[in-house]
Amino acid sequence: MGSWEERAERASERHDDGLARVPDGADERQRQLTRTGNAAWAAGLSLLMAGRRDEGVAWLRRAADRYRESWADAPPESWGRPIGAMKSRLVASDLAGAREDARWTLEAGAAGSESPIGRYAAALARLVLGENAEAARLAAGLRSRDDFPAAVAESLAALARADADGYARAARALLMDFEARDEFLEDVPVADTVLALQALADARGLAADLSSPLLPA
Repeated sequence: MGSWEERAERASERHDDGLARVPDGADERQRQLTRTGNAAWAAGLSLLMAGRRDEGVAWLRRAADRYRESWADAPPESWGRPIGAMKSRLVASDLAGAREDARWTLEAGAAGSESPIGRYAAALARLVLGENAEAARLAAGLRSRDDFPAAVAESLAALARADADGYARAARALLMDFEARDEFLEDVPVADTVLALQALADARGLAADLSSPLLPA
């Protein structure tokens, strides 16, 4: 797959090429914007892994912008878009932007979704906004489901109750899950959810001591 710099270059080219060819039709437009968001996300994470953080941050912010732009014409329950936007902002340390995207996520009705991905979007948004009681309630609902990753639910719940030890255990379990995977979005082997949750944990003084080939050095 080449070096991280080569991955970043290919992803940035995909983003720029896709953005130059956004179609007019609503459905085609939202799909293309999502693809460009994924490409920007890939470029940003690849640059972080290459040690080029400032450039990586700029690309992650572009990813968040593309995901949000794609929302207007997206099918119902497309909660991956706001999740992607919030995670991109968090990894980029753009907490103000993450809070704005969190408010958008909740205004769009994520907390009322029946799907686990919608509830996840709502729980993440509540944590970003520091609304821990609501985040804890949503995380508890996710912990009881067998169609949602247990390590993610446990991480959210531990962050909501400011449980450093519980968060560290859950974050390590989540990292192990990433390390066992054979496939990654855009073929970028990075534990992006761990990075996003670590950003939230760091803001609370709860960050775990983690090391992995899937995380920036």
